[in-house]
Amino acid sequence: MKFKGEYLTKTSLISRFVVGLVFTFSGFVKGVDPLGSAYKFEDYFIAFGLNFLQPLALSLAIALALAEFLIGISLILKVYLRTGIWAAFIFMIFFTPLTLLLSVTNPVSDCGCFGDALVLSNWQTFWKNIILLLFISGLFLSRKSLTAAYPPKIEWVITGLSTLFLLFISFYGLKNLPLMDFRPYHIGASIPDGMIIPDKAALDEYETTLIYEKEGIQKEFTSENFPWQDSTWKFVDQNSFLVKEGYIPPIHDFNIINQEGEEITDLILNDEAFTFLLISKTLKNTNIPALEKAAKLALFCKENGIKFYGLTASGNNEIDDLVNSADLNFEFYALDETTLKTIIRSNPGLVLLKEGTIIGKWAAKNIPGPEFVNKNLLAQQLSSLNKQREIWKQSGLLLLALLLISGLMRYKK
Repeated sequence: MKFKGEYLTKTSLISRFVVGLVFTFSGFVKGVDPLGSAYKFEDYFIAFGLNFLQPLALSLAIALALAEFLIGISLILKVYLRTGIWAAFIFMIFFTPLTLLLSVTNPVSDCGCFGDALVLSNWQTFWKNIILLLFISGLFLSRKSLTAAYPPKIEWVITGLSTLFLLFISFYGLKNLPLMDFRPYHIGASIPDGMIIPDKAALDEYETTLIYEKEGIQKEFTSENFPWQDSTWKFVDQNSFLVKEGYIPPIHDFNIINQEGEEITDLILNDEAFTFLLISKTLKNTNIPALEKAAKLALFCKENGIKFYGLTASGNNEIDDLVNSADLNFEFYALDETTLKTIIRSNPGLVLLKEGTIIGKWAAKNIPGPEFVNKNLLAQQLSSLNKQREIWKQSGLLLLALLLISGLMRYKK
């Protein structure tokens, strides 16, 4: 009996930490980038014909991140443990069959369960959920034997602080930019390098069917059995469909087009001087004061030989209307909307490039003025920006580490 008790104790400890770590990590990376999670919700709403729910996407994204984070904290620190086990069990009972449906139908290529920090296919997500369900089922069955590690008042304080922490990083990311950038367009990333396809990378595999007609009857053939020796069959058409997707580089839809339909991507990425990109995924809901502030910087750049481009997915008519109404002094070029949303989580947002490498990013409220360049403080500003982000990263990771250590030290049967 003693051996059995020790075995159950160790099993519950392992289960709590496995499930708790997954939930904490999932909630944290969603909370860091709430707009990214909101975009994923919108993709699912569109795929399932639930467009009327799109206005709720951001609220649902923050709520999901908070719920997952608190469940993870509950399991790791044994805070409201039985409630956390119930919540995790309900989560897995709901999402496991849902991810099976998504795996079969594949309406969206990846689930977004770990944001951009760890991209999983729908099938990978389903099998991950199966494993988690096994762990949480064991915890659920033995939940009555698990005791609390803290008195109720301390549990309330820990839950409250955890909630404030997650909400703080979420709203900071909304007002500024995410504290941690897991996307391929983070500061320091080289866009040209991200577009490279390795020599031995797997290529897309297609299957082609050939349609021939004879005596008014059409029939499909493959490239191996089509009636090439029978001249009475007349070729009509052919269809090709993707059988297996090949390697996709981290950056694959970065194609900038001017209003004449000409691609200028290489011109921008190969520029050895500094280049500013003012990014607005759509101009319909953009921040006009931020655009006007960017126009002042654009004017200074024009007078001093620094390139300044506007990038948007909006059409030419919408561009012309905005340029005239807001009195903008820079041109807009076309880029895929999904790519624009991936580059920066702000509308508009500003990106600084040098030879295709991202060395600065600013949200709408933080777009710098001409003095940023005029006072020759470029290197200092970038250094300050990077240091600030690094402090936030280390603070967040330190907090998570302290939570884990606390959970281990406070472990009780």
